[in-house]
Amino acid sequence: MTDALRTRLLDVTTGAEETVTDLTHDCAEFLEHSAAGRDGLLNVFVPHATAGIAILETGAGSDRDLLAVLRDLLPADDRWNHRHGTPGHGRDHVLPALVPPHATLPVLSGRLALGTWQSVCLVDTNRDNPHRQVRLSFLG
Repeated sequence: MTDALRTRLLDVTTGAEETVTDLTHDCAEFLEHSAAGRDGLLNVFVPHATAGIAILETGAGSDRDLLAVLRDLLPADDRWNHRHGTPGHGRDHVLPALVPPHATLPVLSGRLALGTWQSVCLVDTNRDNPHRQVRLSFLG
């Protein structure tokens, strides 16, 4: 097998509410077919101006805590210069400065080398766009 870049595009429906969507299973499934027991790097990238990728614990409330912190830091009100969309939508365009649109993760023997409680998550506060794409790319 060559060291060619392997890639897959995920279609993710996030809905009409702020959300943190766990992509860890999708990443692991992609690596089963693309990494084949190899070491390398997985890049996770969301090509949207209003979403980000975070590595955090899910299921114990940290995902809800992250959304609460983002609401505190980036209130959905009329303070934003960027004003199209629903009221406060300008905050969604600031989100990627705090939650970047990408993460690069180590892959060892074809598996994500995450910590015990770490998950790969799509963070989406934009209620105007319920459909997202996420690009997974593996380089061995």
